[in-house]
Parts: sequence; C-alpha cells; structure tokens
Amino acid sequence: MSISAVVEVKGWCPGVLRPMQSGDGLIARVRPWCGAFGLTQAEGLAAAAERFGNGHIDLTRRANLQIRGLGNAGLSGLQDVVERLGLVDRDPQAEAARNIMVAPLAGIDPAESFDVRPVARALERRLAADATLHDLPSKFGFLVDGGGTVSIAGERADISLRAAGSVMAVGLDTRNGTEWVGSTSPEVAAEAALAAASVFMGVSGGRGRLRDLGAKGFALLGDAVRRMLDPIVSELPIASRKSLGVLVLGAQRIGVGVAAPFGRLEADQLRRFVAMAGDAGATDIRLSPWRALYVEAGDVAAAHCLAEAARGIGLIVDPDDPILRIEACPGAPSCRSSSVDTRRDARRFAALGFEGTLHVSGCAKGCARSAPADLVLVGVQGGQKGGYDVIRNGTTRDAAERTIDAADIGALFDV
Repeated sequence: MSISAVVEVKGWCPGVLRPMQSGDGLIARVRPWCGAFGLTQAEGLAAAAERFGNGHIDLTRRANLQIRGLGNAGLSGLQDVVERLGLVDRDPQAEAARNIMVAPLAGIDPAESFDVRPVARALERRLAADATLHDLPSKFGFLVDGGGTVSIAGERADISLRAAGSVMAVGLDTRNGTEWVGSTSPEVAAEAALAAASVFMGVSGGRGRLRDLGAKGFALLGDAVRRMLDPIVSELPIASRKSLGVLVLGAQRIGVGVAAPFGRLEADQLRRFVAMAGDAGATDIRLSPWRALYVEAGDVAAAHCLAEAARGIGLIVDPDDPILRIEACPGAPSCRSSSVDTRRDARRFAALGFEGTLHVSGCAKGCARSAPADLVLVGVQGGQKGGYDVIRNGTTRDAAERTIDAADIGALFDV
C-alpha cells in the first residue's frame, strides 16, 4: 500500500502584488470587485495573459482569475495593466484580505430574496481599507449569497452571509460545513461578518481557519457571535445550485452559464467569449467557485446564440458533461509538485464512463478539490513514473489502497 507523500502547502494564495512561483513561471491571481469583471476588464486581462504570461488562465475555486507563466518583467507589465483596469489593491495585505465570493447572478436574478451586491461592496471596502483586518489569515474567506437560481450558499467560506427573506443569515464554517448561527439586517450584515472575524482573531490568535478551531474555541466563537445577532426564523436551504447553459430567470431576464474544462481558459478563448458576450447584450462577466462564468443576455435568442458559440470555442454548456464530474489541478509540467500530466489524463478518464465524482491530483496538496470524491487519483511522488495512488471516498490526504499505472486506470471504473 502506498500513501501519498507529504507536500508543502503554501500558507497564502498568489496575488498580483504577491505572486507565487510554479513550474511554468509566476502565478498572479486577480480578484474581481463584487464577483464580476466588466467586459473591458476581462478583455484587458486576456490580452495581458497572452502578452506577459504563457496565455494560460485558470478559474479558481475562490471565484478568481489566475494568470500563469509570468516572468519578472511580465509581472511588472501585468501589474500596470491591472492598475489601469482598476483591479489592483493598495498593498499585498489588502489584496489578500479581499477574499470574497459573491453569487454569480447577484442583482440579475429575480428569484433572489434581494440584491446582495451592496452587502458585498461594503464588505470589500472595509476589508481593503482597514489595516487591522489585514491580520486575518491569508486564506480566510467570506461568502455573500442571495439565494437565487444559481446559489453558492453550500460552498465553504469561513464566514457566510445568505439572504433569507428580508434578512441575512450569518454562517460560521466548521469541520462539517457551515453552521448558521443567526441573522441580521442587510444594512449591517457586513459589519456583523467583520465583527465575527474579529472575535475569531481573539479566540484563535489569528492562526488557521474557523474549521480548525477545537470544540472549546468554536463554542466561544459561536456564543459571542450569536449575542450580536437575531435568531433565524425561516427555513434556510443551503445547497449550492450550479446551473449551466441558458437560464430563464423570470421577469424577462436571461442568463447564460459556461464552464471551463478543469477551470482552464486560454487567453484567446476568454477574448472571444468576451466579444460574444458583448454581442449578446452582456455588460460584465461573473465568476463562480465551480470555475464557471455567467453573463446576462439581452434576450432568449441572444442567450442561445451565445451558448452555442461558447460550445464552439471549447467551453462547456451542458450540465451533464462528464468533465464536470472531474476536478483536476494543472499538473505537470505547469506545477513543480506534480509528477503527472493530470489534465491530459483526466480528459482520457472522462471518456471511460465513470459515473461518480473523480479528483485527479498531481500531488497530495489536492489544490483542485478539498471535499471528498468517490475516486481520488494522486500522482506518485517518486518511484512509479506516471503512476497514481488510488483513494476511494476520500481526499488526497487519506491513505491509498494501492498504486496503479495511468494506462491501467480503466480497470478501476469497472469495479
């Protein structure tokens, strides 16, 4: 039996002001304001990725966009572009703190309880401007959701805000998922979330994540936060809803959702999608934590044209596409920690007919997926070149049942 090797996990996420080195150069993560890039911003980022990087763009699980393959000179050029586009923060600490996911159809979908974008904007402004909040752990994250047709309420964030009737429910992350501890008005929801973050800082000393708190620490945190809030009086559905394709939202509003295979866009793909979205009547592009992009189209006909055009440039519009059940990190040669070409192999595995969820990881860090999957394949670190450690119903950190060559993976799907 083989167990995946221990791999160093960085304690921070790469930003434009503080990039991270990878196998294909520097990585810079660009955070949208309120979960969306304007079309001009998105087009500018596509051009910058091609000019200053290697043209590879990743959509991340935190609903950000990541530009790869930068050298030192290219990084400087990208920083200039991002500043001109109004996407840069004042310093790396402010950039790291502005870690917020926003429901991708916020303000578009009539099924939302209300437009939650003002809450997200207030939270962003405080996180970016208040230096005392920059001491939060760099991976500490927030979520703002309106509860509409496409909801992110089931995604993991340290502190979650979700519209529920006329109020916002406040959730705290635990090892078993979000615990919804109370509610408050939309006008003070951002302040309530930041007050909860401050309590966390006092309880934890500013280390780790909410889910890392022991029972005693979480009890102290939960009791303190509940005293700030009102009870939750209505039922609160919390599952995420990940619709793709043409989305008829009601009140004559139409959305379109498209996914990037394994979260990878090429610069030319993004540029072409931006142009097609503009032709369809869109004004911005919304990001989601499941690596899909959303826009509002002018009408049903324009939405269908956009969906078909997106399919034609290699994006996914069918919610039943088997690739959507597979999470795969960039792998070799893009990542120095990986021993296998994960995405090449994942495309081959998608054709083999496995019905469950599959996580193909280049190493034990498991960057593409933290939740358990039905089948997990982890690239062997040393030893059997091109091999995978096999884990069932677990994560990359669990013990492997055996090691198998990539060419023999098909035998696993017959079990």
